[in-house]
Amino acid sequence: MKALRRTTLEVVAVLVAVVVFIVPFVFMFLTASKTADDAQNLTFSWPKSWTIWQNLKDVFAYNNHELGTAFRNSMVLTVVSVTILVFLCSMVGFVVQRRPGKMSGAVNLLVLSGLIIPPAIVPTIWVMQHLHLFKSLPGLILVEVAFGMPFCVLLFRAFVSAIPRELDEAAILDGCSGFSLYFRVIFPLLRPVTITVILVMSVTIWNDFVNPLYFLPGDQNATVQLTLYNFISQFSTQYNLLFMNIVAITVPPLILFIFFNRKIVSGMTAGAVKG
Repeated sequence: MKALRRTTLEVVAVLVAVVVFIVPFVFMFLTASKTADDAQNLTFSWPKSWTIWQNLKDVFAYNNHELGTAFRNSMVLTVVSVTILVFLCSMVGFVVQRRPGKMSGAVNLLVLSGLIIPPAIVPTIWVMQHLHLFKSLPGLILVEVAFGMPFCVLLFRAFVSAIPRELDEAAILDGCSGFSLYFRVIFPLLRPVTITVILVMSVTIWNDFVNPLYFLPGDQNATVQLTLYNFISQFSTQYNLLFMNIVAITVPPLILFIFFNRKIVSGMTAGAVKG
């Protein structure tokens, strides 16, 4: 009886996952493979004629190859932002966990505030304008780092709490300084949670739509998510090219998630349990 109930629950879970994740992706791919007239109906049906490669060429060639520029901008944005988050947040998590006190309490309050309080768009734009970072990729990188720090610091801090303090003391006795202790002893032990942060934040920043829309306007500064506007207008929408654009920008994070899904789960679970 228990085995039957377990099998039934597993089958139901698989069916729900198929309906929620697989069916929309199949619909998106089929629409992206149709001609412009065939795609206007937005029906779940096989294409009358497959135009996958032609649609893909049209998407990349549209608006003076804007999608290629967007891929480059998003790649730079994602790689630089995630690199800063990994090193900066791991250091903050290590210091906050190892040195409890009033300062650590203030940092914890700021971290929790960053998770609870929604970001204010207008004041952020005002600050960026005065720093001459508005409409620039470095400015958007700083915004992504600032918005992602609270989550990453909490993960690193929870994982650092599982590392015995005896390792710190032994390294100090052997002559390690603060940075040497961190880079030679602590950081290598943070590999599971570091992989988790890299994968989760890479997908988050790559798929970010709101921040580039507000803080990095302009066609020359477009990221992959903003290219979806290319095929939407007030009077007509090129659904075949729109969905092909979606497929093109969805494939990289989808592949990343499929291959490293277990590492994401294991890293987050280890940090939560050990913390």
